[in-house]
Amino acid sequence: MKVTKAQVRENRERIVETASVLFRERGYDGVGVAELMATAGFTHGGFYKHFGSKADLMAEAAACSFAKSAEQSAEVDIADFIKQYLSREHRDTPAQGCTMAALCADAGRQSEVIKQTFAVGIENQLATLADKDADLSETEQHQARANRIAAFAQVVGAIVLSRACPDDSALADEILDVCRTKMLSRYDN
Repeated sequence: MKVTKAQVRENRERIVETASVLFRERGYDGVGVAELMATAGFTHGGFYKHFGSKADLMAEAAACSFAKSAEQSAEVDIADFIKQYLSREHRDTPAQGCTMAALCADAGRQSEVIKQTFAVGIENQLATLADKDADLSETEQHQARANRIAAFAQVVGAIVLSRACPDDSALADEILDVCRTKMLSRYDN
């Protein structure tokens, strides 16, 4: 039975979605192609009908999750973004959380294609958080961008540090609490 183009697209999307979750949960090196395909409901041999390499899938899965994150971030202001991002719920569910916090360290050891995908994802996230800057002067826009970069680096770093601690450790929660409180004191009015 021949597979339709629509079914091929749906199959590819399912593979990308599955990869996005597994990569965020276990890292790029923690997931093999055979396991990924089995989890998505396909045979290992079908992988290369969809992707030239695992790196191609890694880039596509990251781009997919970045787009979803930017879409979700567009709905909230910076204070709500900080509260959601620096929550224990986000920390404890890397497979459903931010790709930046889950995979930036891995991405730094990958090919230029992966690094470029992350650079685009970071830029898009910064742009999503910037939609209120249109009425600012050029100087104010530069300062606002610098503030967004610093804030984004702080939230990602806080999640990474908190995840590096045992789940039930006081330090894991303290990192989130301190960073959330410090950041909200700048943005919550």
